[in-house]
Amino acid sequence: MNENLAIQLFENKKVRVAWDAEQEKYYFSVADIVEILTDSTDVKQYIKRMRARDPELNLRWGTICTPTRMMAADGKIYKTQAADLEGIFRIIQSIPSKKAEPVKQWLAEVGSQRIDQMIDPELTFQMAVEDYRRQGYSDKWINERMRSIEMRKELTDEWHRSGVHDSKDFAILTNVLTKAWSGMTTGEYKRYKGLTKENLRDNMTNIELALNTLAEVATTEYSRQSNPQTMAENERIAKEGGDVAREARQTMERRLGRSVVSQERASDYIKAVGKQGGDNALPTADKD
Repeated sequence: MNENLAIQLFENKKVRVAWDAEQEKYYFSVADIVEILTDSTDVKQYIKRMRARDPELNLRWGTICTPTRMMAADGKIYKTQAADLEGIFRIIQSIPSKKAEPVKQWLAEVGSQRIDQMIDPELTFQMAVEDYRRQGYSDKWINERMRSIEMRKELTDEWHRSGVHDSKDFAILTNVLTKAWSGMTTGEYKRYKGLTKENLRDNMTNIELALNTLAEVATTEYSRQSNPQTMAENERIAKEGGDVAREARQTMERRLGRSVVSQERASDYIKAVGKQGGDNALPTADKD
């Protein structure tokens, strides 16, 4: 799952939410919703009793709930039982609570906001641009990042078309593509940059973003032409797309005399942007 983690408020109570960009749906923390509906001091025990008195819910629990990375009270990220909108509505059916209808309406509103953004993608882009600016990124970097987001969406749409739907398969294909051009899987790349829960693309330099985007664009075009029918065929095409970016990377590195895959991350230069302002605060294109 490609999670975009957030906190939503219902009557000043926190609900942990993760947006899955590949499945295009929200996942809500089951424990947070149950706590709001029941005011229980022991949510785990309440859920256990709820499942015991609702055999049909208990039988479907494994498909309704998905272990999803969310932030706990201690500030660390753990896998938490979460469910999409349909799953949460099913759980609410099993909880006698006066808050059930207000919570349902609130959940629908949260989902509707995201649907509005999906109908008008410009809203999403505008919000993302402002978020990046507040974090101190330059317009130069933001423009590159926005292009990479658009190209990534085209690639995931193409993978959907070719029959890839499981989030694990998306992760596998992304690793194949990333390793082909960078020499590292996404996990290895994050460790190389010293990242933990941060988004890898948000911490790539301009050159790294450009190469990753080239790999994704090439993979998208190769897939459209080849029309893969199996996961193995998609993996082969992802590697071919990554190889295009690898060749471009090697050409640049021969000219520059150094690697363009960098341990540098966004936090290394955001502070400089804040002090100096503008695009000049970023490293030059060659250094980037």
